[in-house]
Amino acid sequence: MICARDGDCFRTDHLLTDLRRRTVSSGFVTLAAQGAKVVLNIGSLIVLARLLTPQDFGVVAMATTTLGFLRVFRDAGLSTATVQKESITHAQVSNLFWANVALSGLLSLIVVASAPAIAWFFHDRRLIAITILLSVTYLLSGSTVQPQALLNRQMRFKALAMIEIGSKAAGLVTGVLMALSGFGYWSLVGASLATEGASLLLTWPMSDWRPQAPRRNVGTRPLLKFGAGLTAGGSMNSLSQGVDSLLIGRSYGADSLGFYSRAMALLMRPSELLLGPINSVMLPILAKLQGDPKRYRRSFLQVYETLAFAGLALTGILLALSRPLTLVLLGPKWEQAAVIFGGFTLAAMYRPLSASSSWLFISQGRGDEFFLMNSILSVLAIVAVFVGLPYGPLGVALAYSVSGLLIRLPILFYLAGRRGPVSTWDLWIGFFHHLPVWGGGFAASWLARLLFADSSPLVQLAVCGTIGTLGALCFVGLLPAPRGAALRCLGALRDLKTAPAY
Repeated sequence: MICARDGDCFRTDHLLTDLRRRTVSSGFVTLAAQGAKVVLNIGSLIVLARLLTPQDFGVVAMATTTLGFLRVFRDAGLSTATVQKESITHAQVSNLFWANVALSGLLSLIVVASAPAIAWFFHDRRLIAITILLSVTYLLSGSTVQPQALLNRQMRFKALAMIEIGSKAAGLVTGVLMALSGFGYWSLVGASLATEGASLLLTWPMSDWRPQAPRRNVGTRPLLKFGAGLTAGGSMNSLSQGVDSLLIGRSYGADSLGFYSRAMALLMRPSELLLGPINSVMLPILAKLQGDPKRYRRSFLQVYETLAFAGLALTGILLALSRPLTLVLLGPKWEQAAVIFGGFTLAAMYRPLSASSSWLFISQGRGDEFFLMNSILSVLAIVAVFVGLPYGPLGVALAYSVSGLLIRLPILFYLAGRRGPVSTWDLWIGFFHHLPVWGGGFAASWLARLLFADSSPLVQLAVCGTIGTLGALCFVGLLPAPRGAALRCLGALRDLKTAPAY
């Protein structure tokens, strides 16, 4: 009997029992899966960077950047609506499913029709065929939105992990085999198609839910309105995240965009892979705790401070070792990407904090404020890109990162904390408590690299990375807030021994 008939896909009251252990277990299952995805992702970067050229990556990045502006409409915020709503019915989810499918089909047609214009904008006719083929990814992914949202709602993170790892592995194998066979940039197109196709084939067997025919008057309109608010905010965010690649590709060509996109991917993609599952775990948890402000605040701040501690500790070391890390992972022909990578480490300092602060809007149902926040921050990010553009890809990376740390993050903290159990002051405390760990890791790594300046990149990375880690750990031992975050991580590991898997 499928859950669409017995209601098990839609009930969540039983998940509140022993919520802490469920959260710990789900979090570690998801993080373990994301660890595997990070390994696959880094492996893909390492292998494909040696098999393909910066121009190969740049020309595909031109197409994927343009498609990325529309990708937010594929989901339309409806997966979050399914997860966030306290009570939802089979008919409502079915209507949302058909809405996602219809939107995905429409987006595919828009992309196909836009292919000649995209090729004209970038002065590269290769983009016509690339864009048309990549439009198929919308069709493949649109029908997985609601089944995966229901798996998320039920905290079935093991199933989601299997889908994500399996699809990522399929894309990696396809891309590498095509690159070895001499397909050039088509290898990256094939990898994208294989990833989405495998996700579709894995999702439906994992989900017990099946949609019914669309129905009227079942209470879908509020869900669509909530999703529209998230989509409006997400579209502004998508625009701000893609305009940099769009303008670099237009102004400086495929080679420069290739260096820029790989530097960004080397740092930001693992970050996204790690933040994605934490987001998936925390949103349903926080949504269920809306009626208990003290518990909500405590649960949020524990995860928030842990992210601040881990993110700041790591990015300080990465900034100091950006050149040897880039050369070791991507190879000597990618040296121009190293300094761009270093610029992006400043953005990586605050990215976990900004992502987790957004949970406050979504879990509390503050869709209008979420749109306002994304609109303001997106406009500021776009302005930063234009400011940095005359100075090349490095100028864009630095302008985006520095403006984010000094301007966009303070605005986000103010808007996120002015309502609800978590205040703006709480968010700033979490940042400043762990900032010394960033300084310790950076200073130790930088000084060690000066001593080993004549060594090979691999030696610099291994030795100086170890010294930088020890420098960060010194501050962990000396300061109570970082020490508390580290102890919470250890406590969660102990809880995992007795926590059930979901």
